[in-house]
Amino acid sequence: MPELPEVETTLRGIAPHLRGVRIDRLLVRERRLRWPVPADTEHQVRGQHILELGRRGKYLLLELERGTILIHLGMSGSLRVLASHIPPAKHDHLDLCLRDGSCLRMRDPRRFGVFLWTPEPPADHPLLAHLGPEPLESGFDGDYLYGRARGRRCAVKTFIMDADLVVGVGNIYANESLFRAGIHPARPCNRIGRERYRRLAAEIRGVLTSAIDQGGTTLRDFVRDDGGPGYFVRSLKVYGRAGEPCPRCGKPIRRRRIGQRSSFYCPKCQS
Repeated sequence: MPELPEVETTLRGIAPHLRGVRIDRLLVRERRLRWPVPADTEHQVRGQHILELGRRGKYLLLELERGTILIHLGMSGSLRVLASHIPPAKHDHLDLCLRDGSCLRMRDPRRFGVFLWTPEPPADHPLLAHLGPEPLESGFDGDYLYGRARGRRCAVKTFIMDADLVVGVGNIYANESLFRAGIHPARPCNRIGRERYRRLAAEIRGVLTSAIDQGGTTLRDFVRDDGGPGYFVRSLKVYGRAGEPCPRCGKPIRRRRIGQRSSFYCPKCQS
């Protein structure tokens, strides 16, 4: 599914086209997303200007004059800015039509995405209120991870993928960060020292920043806002490379299930 770098890439792609533009209407072809699009959403957003765009975790936030639109891409969703007259494809469920003749079109083949309107501050919304700090902002570092790990015994990979702890460290980037930090993904999180957590926090920041700079990771459904693929897949060291030689030591990369997710690691370089 799209992870933080893919969502950030989408945000950077659509923001210049939407910021300051007035919404003409919302056209909903299919309301049955992860949560049904409420029937009054069209009325609520019509005629408002899009003041600013942002992101919280994997949620895109469109700040309007009297509230905020929350968008989540789900498992396979994507957003495009197109001319409104272009006919929709089969899974194009929603158009946010703009006064300049363009539209923000949401495609979601599996319908696990979210499109919701809230008049309240988005930080108070039930979907966002519980989220941990952003990994690329102040408040997230190795000391924070070390403190939160005290009294817990889950695998460190499960630990850093907990959105209540830190948002946006999905499966791909957790695997890559742990490899770069030299930490075994199954190691209990409370058996990792402060200095190693400082290294891990730095690697998480580095991996996510690199992925954003390269437009995200192409896996199955994700493409950039302009329709092209992300290129971070070329930089993956361990994810999806079971049986291939470790880029550091040459030992075969191993794969195992941790927390119901596929984990990839080097048995020699990670401990």
